[in-house]
Amino acid sequence: MKFVDELYDLYKNHLTGDEEDALIIINGILHDFDDRDIKKLIDGMPDQERFEMLALYLYEKFRIKVAEEGIGQTRNKDDQGDVKFYH
Repeated sequence: MKFVDELYDLYKNHLTGDEEDALIIINGILHDFDDRDIKKLIDGMPDQERFEMLALYLYEKFRIKVAEEGIGQTRNKDDQGDVKFYH
């Protein structure tokens, strides 16, 4: 993506290799964007990039939901009777 390439070129000499670098930079940039800027950026993406962006967003949201809900914990009443687990 051209935007990401330009952003990387702009900040590459300031990066420490920590994942938080990317988060800080992206959050800073997006706070300066208004709705038109975001729409223009998305509209300028090829279909495959838009698909990848949405897929990654949904993946992260789903991953967070699974972590919050506690995957692997049995909560089905019909599987365990009235037994309650407190994890």
